[in-house]
Amino acid sequence: MMFLGKEVRVFLKGQAKESYTLLQLRKERDKEARSILTSFDRVKEILKKNPQYGDPIPKLLIPRSMAQIGIQNLYRVELSNYWRMMYTLEGNKVEIFVIVLTITDHKEYNKLFGYK
Repeated sequence: MMFLGKEVRVFLKGQAKESYTLLQLRKERDKEARSILTSFDRVKEILKKNPQYGDPIPKLLIPRSMAQIGIQNLYRVELSNYWRMMYTLEGNKVEIFVIVLTITDHKEYNKLFGYK
């Protein structure tokens, strides 16, 4: 898909890749896993059309663990069953890379941001 004349590609990295793999393993017998994967696939298609679809996280609120690895922009998307997906954007003159960093439940999301 194209956005502003650039090819958009979506990648899973780190925790997101692990979480996606675990959900894939559970989907046959777990309705919640199927629901989360379906909502992820839907969001993935939306991001290919509009990489800025998610809610931008203010720079001051980007978790330290992500800032330390050079994450300068962060977006949040809500998935089904109160799960959250966090991604960053990178790119060059011809491509935009949507890099999914986390796919997590609400409890882990709160922990990441230090919410109680």
